[in-house]
Amino acid sequence: MAEAVWSTDTGGAVYRSRDPVRNLRLRVRLQRITSSNFLHYQPAAQLGKDLIDLATFRPQPTASGHRPEEDEEEEIVIGWQEKLFSQFEVDLYQNEAACQSPLDYQYRQEILKLENLGGKKNRRIFTYTDSDRYTNLEEHCQRMTTAASEVPSFLVERMANVRRRRQDRREMVGSILKSRIVTWEPSEEFVRNNHVINTPLQTMHIMADLGPCKNLGYKKYEHVLCTLKVDSNGVITVKPDFTGLKGPYRIETEGEKQELWKYTIDNVSPLAQPEEEERERRVFNDLYGRHKEYLSSLVGTDFELTVPGALRLFVNGEVVSAQGYEYDNLYVHFFVELPATNWSSPAFRQLSGVTQTCATKSLGMDKVAYFSYPFTFEAFFLHEDESTDALPEWPVLYCEVLSLDFWQRCRVEGYGAVVLPATPGPSWNRVPFGKECGVCWTVWKGSASRVPFTMCW
Repeated sequence: MAEAVWSTDTGGAVYRSRDPVRNLRLRVRLQRITSSNFLHYQPAAQLGKDLIDLATFRPQPTASGHRPEEDEEEEIVIGWQEKLFSQFEVDLYQNEAACQSPLDYQYRQEILKLENLGGKKNRRIFTYTDSDRYTNLEEHCQRMTTAASEVPSFLVERMANVRRRRQDRREMVGSILKSRIVTWEPSEEFVRNNHVINTPLQTMHIMADLGPCKNLGYKKYEHVLCTLKVDSNGVITVKPDFTGLKGPYRIETEGEKQELWKYTIDNVSPLAQPEEEERERRVFNDLYGRHKEYLSSLVGTDFELTVPGALRLFVNGEVVSAQGYEYDNLYVHFFVELPATNWSSPAFRQLSGVTQTCATKSLGMDKVAYFSYPFTFEAFFLHEDESTDALPEWPVLYCEVLSLDFWQRCRVEGYGAVVLPATPGPSWNRVPFGKECGVCWTVWKGSASRVPFTMCW
């Protein structure tokens, strides 16, 4: 006989959805593999006349119409964060003394209500939601490998308490935060828990109790069938992935009596109706329209556009440093000269500037003065001919380096001029002072788009 086809890929899968996660529905089917139902996995064989079909030996219904194999098979549809109690939780929360938290008392009330309605609908399949203790403990006790003798590494120990869970909102007193924004003396635990940027996650575990029929409710028989994690961005992580067209997953129990179980996980979330899709489309269009109006209100109606046929030049620069001069207390005086033909500048823009007086410091054999003085200006060029051969005469930057003596008198240390670059791209030039004065700037040119380049000399 051919062997059954199992799915050995138990890795997780990541999905993204814009729909509310509360609409998620999963169908989980669990079945114990026995000698009788194993025949369903085998291909149909041509039975001879002298062969007996093994289905003849399957258990027959009892007088009450109940088949023993029905206890070994279960199928249930589970919603997101839907709580299904295990037999262990039913036995635990029926004892009021075992309740310690408000959630325990809530579970007790729900279990008592289920008992009055005839008992819970599930038998072996149950869930742990994001608020259960199992979810909290699983985040701290998860292993990095499948080795039985795993030794946690330094990184695992440091990241053990970093929980990607919902972040609690800070308490407010009036309009002031009760907790401090800056912690001047953080503890080791505080540093460990706030070392990374956490994305809030909600977790849900679909479990199965694979114990004997009459001994359900023991922790040692609990097995994880599927783990789901959803963050605030609509990213859904499922491990293992939905069964789909793959074969079922298998679980082999340990112990003296080893059993084989198979289970499938299918996404049975209801599809949106055309009316709902149309309503959702209108809502999104309205939302995007409002957001566009909000952005337009931030920009305003005074946004200035470049005049057609005009070249607009923006220069953002910085006087970086000067070195190699004889005296101390240096400063730089600079101005931009625009050509007289077709060039203009806004009246509120200054085309000149003076840096602060800067003391020098020794750098090897030279004395260096660091200014770090930013400047900016803009200019317009109006010309109808935009061909390459009709490039205009370009502005010139004049610089003058001066020093201040003990009597507050000014001395000229050097001067020079540099033509602003006419083509994009970085370049290095030396101002003909006989000394060096470093100036770095960024220039944008163009009408429809602004192309940045850097000029240093």
